[in-house]
Amino acid sequence: MDYIDYYKILGLSKNATEKEIKNAYRKLARKYHPDLNPNDKEAERKFKEVNEANEVLSDAENRKKYDQYGKDWKHAEQFEKAKQQHRQQRSYQGSGQPFGEGADYSDFFESMFGGAGRSRQGGQGIRFRGQDYHAELHLDLNEVYVTHKRTLTVNGNNIRITIPAGVTNGQEIKIRGHGGPGINGGPNGDLYIKFIINNHTTFKRDKQDLYTTVDLDLYTALLGGDVTIDTFDGKVKIKVKPETQNNTKVKLKGKGFPVYKKEGVYGDLYVTYNIKLPTSLTEKEKELFAELAKLR
Repeated sequence: MDYIDYYKILGLSKNATEKEIKNAYRKLARKYHPDLNPNDKEAERKFKEVNEANEVLSDAENRKKYDQYGKDWKHAEQFEKAKQQHRQQRSYQGSGQPFGEGADYSDFFESMFGGAGRSRQGGQGIRFRGQDYHAELHLDLNEVYVTHKRTLTVNGNNIRITIPAGVTNGQEIKIRGHGGPGINGGPNGDLYIKFIINNHTTFKRDKQDLYTTVDLDLYTALLGGDVTIDTFDGKVKIKVKPETQNNTKVKLKGKGFPVYKKEGVYGDLYVTYNIKLPTSLTEKEKELFAELAKLR
């Protein structure tokens, strides 16, 4: 890429103020505007150059990058990252000088990557790895109970991924090569997907274990019996022991959540009983409870 001097295009020095940049842009934009220069290709070209220069120099952050890196200002982050890696490498080796602000960037990348740091087209472009993309994928808890496939659209491209059962909230996976495109033949970046798991069920999840509360009537709690409860994969009938106390917890082995990437392995389901006292008692029921109280 040839170096474009945006300051020269606007007729300014590097010390120009924001106001001077704005005034110069307005003046030149009017001068070369297509409406005032119909069918003038040269004026059209200059109008585009003026707009491009203004877009860079009117933005403080972009201007700072341009002042430091020139034609490679768009790759400032890659430069800084590579410089940091270079410093770390040199410090580990215990020799050499750190890469300074005044050094030649082309020489720097040549020293790091050798011939691989140059593009095949003309030998002047520096190869950069593409930018990593980060995305969130929101799923319901019942969706990650089973392994399934999902199609994602990233930068207009459809990506078919497999979501293993048992992924956890906040978990992140990496899909190689599906980030931003490489520059000058460099490798593509990677795509990082963070899972956000929304739980709209009655179950509380802790890794592979599930927790739930089941209401139990007083008579079943006292005398024992069977109760049918919901699990994540259907209903099951369990036996309640006589004289079960409130907040008693029982474990149903293997009725929890799938363990991530362990086919057929599940956590446990913990059931806490909540004993419900009867209400709206009849007179006869009150008499019976009174007699029971006397017996106790």
